[in-house]
Amino acid sequence: QVQLVESGGGLVQAGGSLRLSCATSGRTVSDYVMGWFRQAPGREREFVAAKSWSLYISRYADSVKGRFTISRDSTKNTVYLQMNTLKPEDTAVYYCAASTGTVVTGSPSGYGYWGQGTQVTVSS
Repeated sequence: QVQLVESGGGLVQAGGSLRLSCATSGRTVSDYVMGWFRQAPGREREFVAAKSWSLYISRYADSVKGRFTISRDSTKNTVYLQMNTLKPEDTAVYYCAASTGTVVTGSPSGYGYWGQGTQVTVSS
């Protein structure tokens, strides 16, 4: 069992940066495939980024490649999503997710554990 708690969301101007945190309890983050997803009002939840440190595999949505980076602090059992050059279309609730599987998937159905979400709003 793992619990995920996101933080770090807020209001930022276009072109700015935010770093989201996902604190995990239970096993070390290296034991999971960790993902970030987002959901804007009226839209389906969409994949943002995912990584497996044990498999050395990262995936990013095309819309965030080169702007967002997923990382970890093993000592804090925390995963981060660094978001740079933010755009208004990045506005959404961002969710951290964990999978005990071995596939670094962009499908929400591949993740069994979810945080409560944190709001990110980018103003133009």
